[in-house]
Amino acid sequence: MNEGGWWIVAGFFLSLSVILWWIRTYRRARALGMGTHVPWAFAAALWLFFVCGFLRPLAMGSWSEAVPFGIFPHLDWTAALSIRYGNLFYNPFHALSIVFLYGSTLLFAMHGATILALGRFGGEREIELAIDRGTAAERGGLFWRWTMGFNASFESIHRWAWWFAVLCPLTGGIGILLTGTVVDNWHQWAMQHAFAPSYPPEAFNALPDPALGGAR
Repeated sequence: MNEGGWWIVAGFFLSLSVILWWIRTYRRARALGMGTHVPWAFAAALWLFFVCGFLRPLAMGSWSEAVPFGIFPHLDWTAALSIRYGNLFYNPFHALSIVFLYGSTLLFAMHGATILALGRFGGEREIELAIDRGTAAERGGLFWRWTMGFNASFESIHRWAWWFAVLCPLTGGIGILLTGTVVDNWHQWAMQHAFAPSYPPEAFNALPDPALGGAR
């Protein structure tokens, strides 16, 4: 048990709990007559969770490839994974995941700030304004059309932000699943596919090695 057994036991109960929680969110949404946007967004997060802790280790044939539990061990695992497989920054799916991560953050921040700015005109009544646009919706749309040339309605901004948030773990999970199973070195892959500049071997000898006493 002390050689990984406790991790497997904890991982089993953690996996069972999140699956049961997903089932509950789905059933409660249906029972209340709601759309199932919340459970499917949660499922996107579970996809990344199971890729890191179950699917990829299973494909690699070793539980040691799985993410450990805890904040700092998880950060250490992320750094080690990136170093071992040629820097995840050259993983195109990782790049997409970061785009959607920061994009969803920006969209939610822009939307939240817009609603606060429209508070004096009743902008917090979003459901009413999505159905029957009033002065708050008109002013908010006009502001962003003037600011960036793009107009999102009170309904469409939520769809934009939802998709950005969901696509973040979806693309991230694909990138992690391909790491080590399909691509062993992302930097080499990026150079072969013109995703990163390819440097000649002599470029790495341009500067003297400080460990050899060549730098002063």
